[in-house]
Parts: sequence; structure tokens; C-alpha cells
Amino acid sequence: MLALLLCGLSFALPPFVRADACKDVSLQNEAPSAGQPFAFDCTHPPLTSGKAHVTWYKYPSKIPVSKNTQSRIHQEQNWILFLPLTQEDSGIYQCVINGTDTCHRIHVNLTVLRKDWCGISGNGQLILSDEYKQIQILHEGRDNSLTCHLNFPQSCVLDSLKWYKDCEEIKGERFISWEMKLSVSNVSAEDGGSYACQARLTHTGRQYTVLNSITVNIAETNGYAGRIPKIIYPKNNSIEVQLGSPLIVDCNITDTRDNTNLRCWRVNNMLVDDYYNESRRIREGFESHIFSQKDIFYTVNITFLEVKMEDYGHPFVCHAGVSAAYFILKLPAPNVQAYLIGGLFALVGATASVMYLYSIFKIDIVLWYRSAFHSPGSKEDGKVYDAYVLYPKPQREIQSHEVDTLVWKILPEVLERQCGYKLFIFGRDEFPGQAVANVIDENIKLCRRLIIVLVPESLSFDVLKNMSEEQIAVYNALIQDGMKVILIELEKVKDYTAMPQSIQYIKQKHGAIQWSGDLTEQSQCAKTKFWKKVRYHMPPKRPPPSFSAQPLKHMS
Repeated sequence: MLALLLCGLSFALPPFVRADACKDVSLQNEAPSAGQPFAFDCTHPPLTSGKAHVTWYKYPSKIPVSKNTQSRIHQEQNWILFLPLTQEDSGIYQCVINGTDTCHRIHVNLTVLRKDWCGISGNGQLILSDEYKQIQILHEGRDNSLTCHLNFPQSCVLDSLKWYKDCEEIKGERFISWEMKLSVSNVSAEDGGSYACQARLTHTGRQYTVLNSITVNIAETNGYAGRIPKIIYPKNNSIEVQLGSPLIVDCNITDTRDNTNLRCWRVNNMLVDDYYNESRRIREGFESHIFSQKDIFYTVNITFLEVKMEDYGHPFVCHAGVSAAYFILKLPAPNVQAYLIGGLFALVGATASVMYLYSIFKIDIVLWYRSAFHSPGSKEDGKVYDAYVLYPKPQREIQSHEVDTLVWKILPEVLERQCGYKLFIFGRDEFPGQAVANVIDENIKLCRRLIIVLVPESLSFDVLKNMSEEQIAVYNALIQDGMKVILIELEKVKDYTAMPQSIQYIKQKHGAIQWSGDLTEQSQCAKTKFWKKVRYHMPPKRPPPSFSAQPLKHMS
């Protein structure tokens, strides 16, 4: 029957069911009577856990059911509430559960039957088909109980419960009404028939009468009676569950057809529904059963809307007559592999971030480290100078003046006076009368770096090419010996093909630093971007001199 109704819905509701991305979960059939309150709970763990949003509709309308609690039909949290029902309310209602990236839908086929169980005059009984009957079994000669299933949201207060049989209120010593149950002692064949439980429901100050009809069958005691029910699950086991997760646990019971035992969930020796009466966070579900030739297979579940820390370590016990079995919740064991993978990813991410930041601030970091941890004395490496300055002699007067300004004035001002380096500049530092070849050969070996100043004019390249054989041989040898070379472009050099191969090799391997300042006779600061790059390639600086940097002076 359920499959046929779902199949029918797939054809009857094409624009509403297929047009969206919602997945149909189930179809529920409900057949309450008119004139009394009715509620249906769409709570469906785990779909309605977390940030899921529940909305009720009546097909084919796409307008949500009102959430105004004063409306006769309205939505309260996950519930749809009718106060009271009318026969015009019959139809298909849809509960749409929207998650973060999912959508599910539950269909409720509501059939409102004619008013009242016994009618206004008390002589007409409600006739239900087998599909809608709620059947409970009592066993002859034993003490059993009936359960009144009235399910409403917390905003509804139920009290003044009464039990009826064949439209007459039940009285007598054999019958005891407690909570939502009716205990029947020494069951006899006459106890079978049509029962009803009736309660007063109060909602926002308004009172209603709600009634639940039950058909009671009497089972005779035979050779199978008295067999102890067998609880298949749980098996006194533990269940690992994450804190805050929803959970549903089924209690599966096998019992004989002629045995009727109370089946329920208990915690701390109390019924679960009573123990969590206020929060309703943990509830016992409806009981279902499947008949076989001699036995009945029962299932009654317990639902945790949200597992809390207080739930761990306490046994939740399923009872079936004298049989009992429990489960205990425990936190899952730490996932070492997940922690390792997460830690590895975190380490890789942190390393990548550090490397990225270092690539951006590398020069500043190195210069800061040198300034913070510089050695107070000179390096014992046999060197006298920090850098040998090699520069061309352009034929153009303007360009020659710029090179001389940089080499003779700006480099000494910044690197020597402000940073404490010692430079060897040919034409300034050699002794008078020394041969050029001897000057270069002797002094370049005493330097830690080689600074080569380049200009883009082809004539200057020719000059660089046509330097004395001794000089060219010297800096070629320095490259082979591993001496670090610093190329400074006075202007952007677009083509290095006219340069000596050794210069091309240095440019390709180490790059070049392009002059970005001006060559005016203004003060130069060692903290500008250009000078930071030069200082980065220079050896660790010596302690700064005691005197401060002075403004540049005119060249003579």
C-alpha cells in the first residue's frame, strides 16, 4: 500500500516533487477523527539535526503553513498542529527539511474521519479499516497494560486522562490508570473490545479534548505462554557516538504470539519518557511488530535528539518482560591517523606560509639578523676589503659623470660611511706608481665581493670588453674561484649579448640590481629598497662607525 501511494504521488505531484532537488524520504498515513486536536512531528534524526530548517506545506500549495500559534493550523518547531481537526483538513501534507546542502521531504497522507469515537449521543462507534487500526494485545490470565499514544509538542499540556471501553468509562479494582498507561490485572476474554483513552489538552489558554482509539485483542495462554522473551539487540554492548550527534537505537525482541510483555526503555530505573519529561531530548519511539507463525518480532527504538556528555557511561536498558539488555554510550577513540594527517597538513601549510613570507621579507630578515647578531670584530679570512668596485669608462660625458658619481661618491657614502664596509676603488685606493696589473692582482684577492657597475650604452660595453687583458683575466678567474659578484645596472640593460660571457653568466645565475634612485647630490639612505638589496649581497656588515652619515658633497 505504501509503495502504491508513493508511486501515485510521483505522478500526481510532478511540478512539486520533481521540479526541486528535494529527496522523498517517506509517506505516513494518519487517520484521526474530526473535532479533536492532532499533531505530527517531523523530527527525523539525523536529517533535522544541526542547522536543518523544517517547513510544512499542504499540497498543492507552495505557501508554508502559518507559524502563528493562534491559527487553527500552524507549525511549531518541527510539528504541524491542528486545533482542532475538520474533515476539510484531509489531504497530503509535506514536511520539507532543508539542510546546509541537502533537501528531504516527508509526506503525510491525512484522512480525517467523522467526529468522535462514540458520537455525540454515545451510541455510534468509529469504524476504522485494518490499515488505520491501532491494535494492542492483552494475554488472558496475566497482568498486562495498554498504552495511550498521544503525541503533541511541549506547548501542549495533557492531563485528566480517562479510559473507556465500548464508550463507557472504565472503573474497577482490576484497572489502574497511571501516567499514559492502563494496567489490567488478571486479563479475561471479556476484556477484549474497543477502548479509548481521552485527555484534556491545553494550548495557549484554550482547552480541547483529545482521544485515541484502541482495538484490544485477547490472546489465550497455551503451551508457548511463559516463554522468556529474547532480546536480540542490544547485547549489553557499548556504542561509540560523537558528542552532540543524534542517535537512534532499536531494541529488537522476539516473543511468542501468546506472550504480551511490557516492552520499554529505562534509564536510572525510570521510563525514558518520564526521566526526560522536561527536555524531551531522549524519547522512546513507537513499537512496531511483525508476525510469524509462532512468534512476534518487536522493535521499539530510543531516539537521542542530541547526545550530551551526561549520557556517556550510563546504561540505557531495554526491557521485555523479565528480559533486559542495555547499551552504554562512549566517546569514539581518537583517530590517530586523522590527527597525523591533520598535523601533517598543518605543518605543510605552516611551512609553506613561512616560506612564502620569507620569500617576501627575506632581505629584511637577513639584514635584521645581521644587525642584531653581528660580530664585533673583523672576519679572520685574510681579506682586507669588503668589495672591489669594477666600473666601465663610458665615452659619453653625461654617462661618465653618472658612473663617477655612483662609484666615487654614492657607494663610499652609503656602504662605507653609513654601513661600515670597506671598498677598494681603482683610482682611489692604489699606491701611486703601481702598475695596473699589479694593483688589480694584489687587491682583488683581498676583497670578499666584486661589484661590477654596468651601463646600457654599447660604447661602454666595448670599453668593458676592451679592458686590459689582466683585468678581464682577473674577474674571470674570480668567477671560477667562487667569489660572489654583485651586478649594479646604472640604467636598465635590455640586451646582455654585447657583454662578455662571464657577465652574461653572472646575470643569468644571480641577476642584477637596478639603480632606482637619483644621482643628485642629496643624502642617500641605506634603508631604501635598492641599498637593502646591495647590503643583502654584501658580506655581514662590520660595526657601524661612530660618526653619522653626512650629506653628499659636490664632486670636484
